[in-house]
Amino acid sequence: MKKKPPAPAPPVPRRGVARAISKMGIGSRTQAAQWVREGRVRVNGKLVSDAEFPVTRGRDLIVIDGHEPAAPARLVVMLNKPRGLVTTTRDERGRDTVYKCFEGAELPWLAPVGRLDKASEGLLLFSNDPAWAARIIDPTIGPEKTYHVQVNRLPDAALLANLERGAVVEGERLAARAARCIRAGGRNAWLEIVLDEGRNRQIRRLLSAFDVSVLRLVRVAIGSLPLGKLPKGGWRELTTQEMESL
Repeated sequence: MKKKPPAPAPPVPRRGVARAISKMGIGSRTQAAQWVREGRVRVNGKLVSDAEFPVTRGRDLIVIDGHEPAAPARLVVMLNKPRGLVTTTRDERGRDTVYKCFEGAELPWLAPVGRLDKASEGLLLFSNDPAWAARIIDPTIGPEKTYHVQVNRLPDAALLANLERGAVVEGERLAARAARCIRAGGRNAWLEIVLDEGRNRQIRRLLSAFDVSVLRLVRVAIGSLPLGKLPKGGWRELTTQEMESL
């Protein structure tokens, strides 16, 4: 029996030069586009003025300020995100962003690894390594995320089972990997909810499907990495061991 020929390798995508630079982990796409406009970028020896000039990484030589950029050492920072900040590099509506927590720190370019919505709090990662970040947020291979969620009612076993069973919300199937009650008071309770994927406002939408409102939502762990006692608005760099454990 003849062996099947190996499947052809997928084509290497062509991207705009600004996006290609951002994928190197040396700056954001916006920064890279600015470098192009300032005449600091050449591709295969040719000065380019269009941030969308098509390039293929590994084939086209990109030079910035006369030098081929080297990938920086991976840096990952964890932040205890306060409520009220939006997870974006720049907000068109002028709202405060998570980067307010890094003011004066003189950190290199870092991008959020996933998101927490404005009303949510807790553990948020930032990295200068787009490939590492993509693996962390990949729902098939990325680590689980654990949340502590204060809700407006006392849960029973049926609600917890329904959260794990899931529901179809706006055409999307939403479900918790695990759900349990960790603390209950007279009128409300705290749940621990574990997700193995990160859809937009997933916990809030899932709970709403069962007529439960969220009072507070705090991400307390990503995989084996706990938020711990990091103060609100505080941040620290991850160790090499912590990065590898994720």
